Amino acid sequence: MVNTGARKIDGIIFDKDGTLFDFHTTWSAWAHGVIVSLTGGDADHAARMADAMDFDLVTRRYRPTSPLIACTNREAAEHVARALPGRSVDEIELYLSQSSLDVPQAEAVPLGPFLAGLTQAGIATGVVTNDTEAGARAHLDKAGVLESFAFVAGFDSGHGAKPEPGGLLAFARVTGLDPSRVAMVGDSTHDLHAGRVAGMITIGVLTGPATEPDLTPHADIVLPDIGHISGWLAA
Repeated sequence: MVNTGARKIDGIIFDKDGTLFDFHTTWSAWAHGVIVSLTGGDADHAARMADAMDFDLVTRRYRPTSPLIACTNREAAEHVARALPGRSVDEIELYLSQSSLDVPQAEAVPLGPFLAGLTQAGIATGVVTNDTEAGARAHLDKAGVLESFAFVAGFDSGHGAKPEPGGLLAFARVTGLDPSRVAMVGDSTHDLHAGRVAGMITIGVLTGPATEPDLTPHADIVLPDIGHISGWLAA
């Protein structure tokens, strides 16, 4: 348990993409590969698909306004399908899910030592993502930190997707923690909205596409990355 002034933190829930892992290094590179693969490299089709994804083909980065940043795989497939007549949403969803399992993840900070420090401080940790649970577990396992988390949930785990608070409240139930003594950490307003509705402390991080002004109205504090959480807790 860590006391942050008048508020005590017994648990921390992390978003995955853009929070534990740097968003652009990981997912913008993957998205460019997806566009090339699904369009066969056809420039006109690629441009239409990039527009549907709100993806900049010149910089090879998601724009901050992209609907794919915080959505589920199913929602992402629906956006992509609009630019690919003749390809079903189910087919595209399966492709996105399978191709994302092996994406090399760029850790926002060295996760092993960071998570070990939280465990030593008596803080339970979990992951709630709008990715699939299988994808989340695969990525965390490859980073060697899956066993560090008491709880991992995706949009398909039966608790709903963010910004709904179901996954966050499930973490509190599994760990037996009071939601008011749990922090939700994320890089998007979806994460922070879910935390607020769940009655949790909200921490924004800037390792995703959102800017500090985007996150500040919804967060108790905004930090450059998760590595600054330990110092904030100590302060």
